[in-house]
Amino acid sequence: MDESEDVPKDFIKLKSEKLSVDEVSELVVSPYCGAVSLFIGTTRNNFEGKKVIHLEYEAYTSMAESEIKKICRDVRQKWPSIKHIAVHHRLGVVPITEASVIIAVSSPHRAESLEAVTYCINTLKASVPIWKKEIYEDKYPWKENKECFWANSEK
Repeated sequence: MDESEDVPKDFIKLKSEKLSVDEVSELVVSPYCGAVSLFIGTTRNNFEGKKVIHLEYEAYTSMAESEIKKICRDVRQKWPSIKHIAVHHRLGVVPITEASVIIAVSSPHRAESLEAVTYCINTLKASVPIWKKEIYEDKYPWKENKECFWANSEK
């Protein structure tokens, strides 16, 4: 395969079905890359001493997809060697231990893919309109990401 046939691609998906680490990682594999870095954000069973039953996510889908595309463009500017980027985020109910978000990035060398995947998750949490509701044993509050720029501007 000629490298020109393996053009860089972005794979963005918001869906209510269970996310697959294998599916997401396979999207970014390239014969020209020696690194695939993954971030998997999962639902934990506790938060600040409270028992979490599950999480629920909602999104302004078209805007969220647009913001994720911007993140991918930013990644490609900061790390030009990045080949493929995949960002899958789950919507709806996410049970304990299941993935809410999976991000995969491929590059020729590990440093770029590791830096890029960290940038992706941090920027996603700060700028993408996806809202999380934590369901506790006795409460159901919507949570804002502490990284979220619009939440911090009002304080």
